[in-house]
Amino acid sequence: MDRYPEIRDLQMLIALSQRNHFTRAAADCGISQPAFSARIHHLEKMLGVPIVRRGNKFLGFTKEGELVLKWARKLVADAEGMRQDIESEVGDLRGVLTVGVVPTALPYAASISTALRARYEHITVQIQSLSSTQISRAIDDYSIDAGITYGDEKSIGSLCFENIYQEHYVLLAPQHLAPRKSGTASWAEAADLPLCLLSKNMRFRQIVDEVFELAGVAPQPVMETNAFTAAIVQVSNGAAATIAPLKLVDSLFLDQNSVSLRLDNPMVEKTIGLATLHHEPELPAINALRDVIGLSS
Repeated sequence: MDRYPEIRDLQMLIALSQRNHFTRAAADCGISQPAFSARIHHLEKMLGVPIVRRGNKFLGFTKEGELVLKWARKLVADAEGMRQDIESEVGDLRGVLTVGVVPTALPYAASISTALRARYEHITVQIQSLSSTQISRAIDDYSIDAGITYGDEKSIGSLCFENIYQEHYVLLAPQHLAPRKSGTASWAEAADLPLCLLSKNMRFRQIVDEVFELAGVAPQPVMETNAFTAAIVQVSNGAAATIAPLKLVDSLFLDQNSVSLRLDNPMVEKTIGLATLHHEPELPAINALRDVIGLSS
């Protein structure tokens, strides 16, 4: 019996992992649900292991299925890389580039995506807002192609990392809470305010907590969130202040009642960069992204 699965079957398995639903995954793949289920069952017979946990509905993947899924993502990524390499030779690079981005770098990622599309009109960029831990895990299991994330060991592990820019921090506050209307603020001054901060599982929040500890202060946040949007709304409503990266604040249209103060004492900066797998040959779309960012290939 042939024990080498078809790329099409592996693509279906990936679709199932994305949808967690047989009927929706089948629709994405353009076939009927019975035909989809039959191909997954055939793949299980071919490999000699159960891949899917079944009940009245999709219940997830078996331990063996998770292993098969990781290889499926790698093989499909390699096949996509081959296709892109061939097309780039004739000057027609096409494909989908999926990039995981920490929330603080989303404005930067959006601008880079615009520049990438301007240079390579047939590349589609998919941006996923993820924590640094999620980015590292997703790159490792081929769920995403690259990440824009923090350049510390907690964030990138053994991934290849290239510096892009230094992240600096500001206190963003309603006027009536801000220690002054312009200039700078100390981390100790920020700690005295009612703060809305990112959730503790987010790398940005961990960095902020580390700096507060370094400054010898312990703020008591009035609200925590996993999205900066909620924090910005708190500032806009006059309910709380927040700590934010300068690049994010520069991308906002702040109303006249909000104040942005550069944080110092201590002055802190963290590296944001491009994280990828050590992989040869590399996906041409990643090299295109690197080229637009201004990183050497």
